[in-house]
Amino acid sequence: MRGYGVAVIPGDGVGPEVVGTACRVLDRAGELWGFELRWEIFDWGCGRYLRTGRVMPRDGLDRLRGCDAIFLGPVGHPTVPDRIPLEGLLIPIRRGFEQYVDLRPARLFDGVRSPIRNVRGGEIDFVVVRENSEGECSEVGGRLHRGTLREMAVQEAVFSRPGLERIMRYAFELARERGGELASAVAVDGITHTMPLWDEVFSGLAEEYPDVRTVRHSAEELAALFVLRPQQFDVVVASSLLGGILADLGAAVSGSGGMAPSASLNPGREHPSMFGPRHGPVPEAAGRGTANPLGQVWSGAMMLEHLGEREACEGIMAALQRVLPHTEGLTPDLGGSARTAQVANALMGALEC
Repeated sequence: MRGYGVAVIPGDGVGPEVVGTACRVLDRAGELWGFELRWEIFDWGCGRYLRTGRVMPRDGLDRLRGCDAIFLGPVGHPTVPDRIPLEGLLIPIRRGFEQYVDLRPARLFDGVRSPIRNVRGGEIDFVVVRENSEGECSEVGGRLHRGTLREMAVQEAVFSRPGLERIMRYAFELARERGGELASAVAVDGITHTMPLWDEVFSGLAEEYPDVRTVRHSAEELAALFVLRPQQFDVVVASSLLGGILADLGAAVSGSGGMAPSASLNPGREHPSMFGPRHGPVPEAAGRGTANPLGQVWSGAMMLEHLGEREACEGIMAALQRVLPHTEGLTPDLGGSARTAQVANALMGALEC
């Protein structure tokens, strides 16, 4: 039987609940499609930070290095600044393992209501390809004169031609595979160096992909179009900052942040990739048994596809489509009353259909 070693970081808040639920569904998929997931649990996150002062141990990357994939739950805590888990866990993993592609799908399923009027299930189906290793979220900069009236902060956006070429080439290949259009997100007002380079690289690569239709939008225009006509989009490539904003808006127009998956990919597979939902830990819902596990499950399906188990991925996505039109698939954030365990049971039943 095929086997894969998966490092599991359940995270905080509702994380252990949704991760546990997703693992049950993925294990059932393994039984049906003939593979085994060997889970190794790491109790890293803000809970560990509050106990020990570190989100992840110093040798964390070494402990993850030999796994086939990382399955990540939501991380965060109301008393811990967001930068702590970002700098202590997420950024070290993304950059240490060259996970330069942040893949963020948005899809409106049958049975889920979009806040956009007159949009039906299946009509929203696009992917934001977000640059995940440099751009506006680089660590170049600092603060001066802390705590004084002269205090200042500088954060440099670092755009390199190799970094832009690799993320855009990934987006072009994905658009070619999907047979759709590739939209480039740019910020134009007053940005005179980084975005012109972005445009130059995009235009140059477009000549190598004459079969891929391309369009260029300002980030402001894209945000408006995501609300007015989300059906028109297929693949969107964006920088770290712009891609994060647009992907979250894509999740919102698709019905719920609880449905939003993501994958931080090392496309060359020299290092493990990481998969997890985009929603936060929702501490107020922890322990109530009503958390939406579907973003975690969908992230797990993306993980299986990355591991080469495409049929199992397609089976889980088909199960999602079967379950969501019914009340047992709708948790409170989707307008229903189903509990987390009910959703898991419904999904596992639908896997066998």
